[in-house]
Amino acid sequence: MSICSFRRPFSARRFKGVLVALLLLTCPAVWAQTTLPGTEAYVSGKKSKGSFPLVAGRRAAALYASPADWPGVLRAARDLQADINRVTTLTPTLTTDKAPSGQQVVLIGTLGKSPLIDGLVQAGKLNVAGVAGKWETFVVEVVDKPLPGVEQALVIAGSDKRGTIFGIYDLSQQMGVSPWYWWADVPTKPQSALYVGAGRHTQGTPQVKYRGIFINDEAPALQNWAKEKFGGVNSKMYSHMFELILRLKGNYLWPAMWGNMFNVDDPQNPVLADEYGIVMGTSHHEPLTRAHEEWKHAGKGPWNYQTNAATLQEFWRGGMQRMGTRENIVSIGMRGDGDEPMSQESNIALLERIVADQRRIIAETTGKPAEQTPQIWALYKEVQDYYDKGMRVPDDVTLLLCDDNWGNLRKLPKPAEKPRAGGYGIYYHFDYVGGPRNYKWLNTNPLPRIWEQMHLAHAYGANQIWIVNVGDLKPMELPISFFLDYAWNPARLAADQVDDYTRQWAAQQFGEKHAAGIADILAKYAKYNARRKPELLSPTTYSLTNYNEFQTVVADYQTLLTQAEQIGRQLPAQHQDAYFQLVLHPVAACANLNELYYTVALNREAAKNGQANTNALAEKAKALFAKDADISRRYHALAGSKWNHMMDQTHIGYTIWQQPEKNVMPAVQTLAQPTTAASAAAPAQPAPVKKSPTTSAAGAVFMEVDGYVSMEAEHYSKAVNGSGVSWQTIPDLGRTLSGVTTFPATAPAQNPTASSPCLEYRVRLNSPGPVTVHAYLAPTLDFTNSQGLRYAVSFDDEAPQIINLHTGLVADNGNRPWEQAVAENIIIKTSAHTLAAPGEHVLRFWRVDPGVVLEKLVVDLGGLKPSYLGPPECPRGPVATP
Repeated sequence: MSICSFRRPFSARRFKGVLVALLLLTCPAVWAQTTLPGTEAYVSGKKSKGSFPLVAGRRAAALYASPADWPGVLRAARDLQADINRVTTLTPTLTTDKAPSGQQVVLIGTLGKSPLIDGLVQAGKLNVAGVAGKWETFVVEVVDKPLPGVEQALVIAGSDKRGTIFGIYDLSQQMGVSPWYWWADVPTKPQSALYVGAGRHTQGTPQVKYRGIFINDEAPALQNWAKEKFGGVNSKMYSHMFELILRLKGNYLWPAMWGNMFNVDDPQNPVLADEYGIVMGTSHHEPLTRAHEEWKHAGKGPWNYQTNAATLQEFWRGGMQRMGTRENIVSIGMRGDGDEPMSQESNIALLERIVADQRRIIAETTGKPAEQTPQIWALYKEVQDYYDKGMRVPDDVTLLLCDDNWGNLRKLPKPAEKPRAGGYGIYYHFDYVGGPRNYKWLNTNPLPRIWEQMHLAHAYGANQIWIVNVGDLKPMELPISFFLDYAWNPARLAADQVDDYTRQWAAQQFGEKHAAGIADILAKYAKYNARRKPELLSPTTYSLTNYNEFQTVVADYQTLLTQAEQIGRQLPAQHQDAYFQLVLHPVAACANLNELYYTVALNREAAKNGQANTNALAEKAKALFAKDADISRRYHALAGSKWNHMMDQTHIGYTIWQQPEKNVMPAVQTLAQPTTAASAAAPAQPAPVKKSPTTSAAGAVFMEVDGYVSMEAEHYSKAVNGSGVSWQTIPDLGRTLSGVTTFPATAPAQNPTASSPCLEYRVRLNSPGPVTVHAYLAPTLDFTNSQGLRYAVSFDDEAPQIINLHTGLVADNGNRPWEQAVAENIIIKTSAHTLAAPGEHVLRFWRVDPGVVLEKLVVDLGGLKPSYLGPPECPRGPVATP
C-alpha cells in the first residue's frame, strides 16, 4: 500500500543503508541538478573543460581549512564533509593542522582569519575584488597551481565568517543536498562524480542585511515535540535550527518565547548560536535580550517603568552583561506586560526616557558607545502610533516596521525621507495568535502575496532587517525558503518568476520529473487556504445555493488531492516521508476540512427541509471529523515518529479568537422522522462548475449573465500605461485568478486625467439604468500613512469616481472593516453609475495611488447574489462591429 492514498489503509515501508542507495540509483529520472531563479548552476556529474573533480574515480578531493578560522567555519566544513558523503558515500579528509598537498584539494577560509586564503590573495592566485570588505559575500573558484605541489584547488573564500559559511552551504546545495534534508527528511541525490565548473562563482552580497525567522506561538506543537525528542526547547534542538537557517542563507533568529527562556533554559543555547554564526535577538516586546518569561522568574514588582524603574534597569542590565561580545540585535523600547499595550497614562516622554536609559545601560555594559551595538525599535501595533505622534529614537536604531499580523504592511519609509544610519526593517507574519482569530495550523501564505508585499518593502528601502514569524517552523517550509531566498536579492526574482521559484524548489526536494505538478499543488493549496484560513472556516463560509460555490470549492480541493495522490504513488519509497510532510498532508487535511464543513452545511439544510438524507449526512460529517485526527496521526507516525506532536495544533471548534483546548465536532442535526426525500438541489458530492476561458480578453467583450458581469482583473481588454507607470499582472495573487497592479511601486499618486494609467474592460449590457461596480482588491493597507490608498472607476466618457480603500478601516482589533478584510482576504469597494443605453460600454479602472492590487470586477445590474468569492467569470464574445 502507498502512503500517498487516503482511500486505503495507511502503510509505509522504509529502506536503509545500501538498499536505499541502490534504489535511488535505479531511478535516475527522479533527479536533476536544480538551482533557484537568478542563480547559476556550477556543479555537475560530468567533467567539463577546466572543471574541478570534487569527487571522481571513487576519490574525493581533500578538504583543508586553517585552525585559526572561525569555529563556525570549521563546523560548516565538517558539514560539507558529511554532505559529500550523503551524495557519493565517500568521505573526504578534512585537515586543519597540515599544509595542503595533493593533485586536487579544496581550500576553505575567511579573509583576514585564514592564513591559507590570505596567502593565496598575497600571491596573486585569488582575486577577491567584490568580496573583500563586503558583508557575507563569498566566492567559489577553481584555481590552477595555487600552491607548490598542488595542481588544482577549489577555493571557498568568504569576506567574513558567514560569507565563508554561505559559500560552503552554497556548494552543498549545488551538489544536491536540500537545506531541508533534516527538517523535512528530503533524501539526497546519489552521484558517483561531482565536478565544479571552471571559473568564479558567487551569489553576490545580500541586499537585506539581517534575514531571519521568529519561532513563536510554539505551544502545543513544537513545544511538545521538542520536549519528547530533545528534553525541551534546548541547544540539542536549536543546533538543527541554526544549521537550517545558515543553509537557507539566513543569519538571524528570535527564539521561542512561550514559556521559554533561550539564555536561561540551556546556557549552551547562546554559546552555540554564536559559534554557528547566528545573530540572536528577542521579540519586539523583550528589551535588552531578556525573554519575557525571565521577568516572571527573576523580576520583582510590577512591569511598570513609572513605579519600578530601578528594578527594571537592573533586570535589563543583567541581560546585557550576559550577552557579552556575542552577536545580537538588541530590542529597545517597552510594551505592557505580556505583549500588551502600555497603560493609557504612558506617554511619549516616558517612552523616550525608557529608550535613553536603555541605551545608557547598553553603553555601560558593552564599554563602547551605544550606537556601536545594533538595536531595533519595533513599531508594532500601538507603538507605531507613538512614532506617528512624534516619538523618535536615535538615528542608529533600526526602525522595525510591521505588518498587521496578517501579512499586510502597515507602514513604509517615505521615498523622500532622509536615510537613517540604522535603516528600516520589516517584521512579517506567517502565523499569528490574536484577533480576529488565531491562524497556526498549516501554511496559508501564498508566495505571490509575500512577493508583492516584500517587493514594496524593498522598493521603499526597508532592507536592514527582514524577520518573519513562522510559528512552529513546520509546516512553513516553502514560504520560509522563499522569504529568505528573496531577501538575499529581491531584484533577481520578478513577479512572473514566482511560479518558477516554486517549481525549482519542488525539483530541489523531489527531482525534475514531477516538479511542475508538485509546484502546481503547492501553489494551489496555499491559494485555497488563503481564501479563508482554516481556523476561520465554518458551514456558512461559502454559499450552498448561489453559483455552486461551496460545491466548487470542495471539488477543487478533491481534484488537488487526487493529483497529489497520483504523483505520490509515482515517487520512490525514500521520498514518501518528505512528500507527505511538504505536499500530501496539507492537501489531504484541508480537502477533508472543507468537505467536513460542506457536509455539515448540507446536513443543516437537509434537516431544515426534513430530508431523508439528513441523518446520513450527519454520520458522514462525523466520519470526516474523525478522519481529520487520523490524518494528523499519520503525520506523527512518519520517519519512525520523528515528528510526533508537530500537528497537535487545534483548528476545529473556534468560538472566539483564541483556540479551543481540543478540536470540537461542528454541530449536526438528526431527524427521528424525515418528511421529504433527499433534495437533488443540494447534492452530498460536489458538482464542479464550468469555468470561463482564461485566455486574453483583448478583442473580446464580457457578456451580461443573469443581471451581472464578472471579470477577472488580468482579463482586461487594454492596459493603458503612462506617466512612467505601467500595469503588470502578478500571476496567481488573490482568491480566484491573479492580481494586477502598477509599477514602479514608488511612483507618486496622481489623480486621473485623460492620459493616466488605467485598465479597460469591454462589457455588453442588456439594459440601461443604474449599475453598481464591485471592485475586489487585495487587503493592502495604507503603507504610505496618508489619506488611504485610492483608485478610480468610470464608464465610457464619464468623470472617474475616486474610491478610497481605507475609509473607516484601521488595522486594529475591534475595527470591523479591518477584521472583515483580513478574515476574507479581500477588500470589496463599490461605486454607483447610471448608463443611458444598453449595449457595449468600456469600464475603466484608474490608477491613483501605488500599491493597489485589483483581483476582480463585478458589474451588478440587479442580479448579483450573495456569495463569498463572488460570481464566476462571465463568458466573452466578439466586439460588435459598427
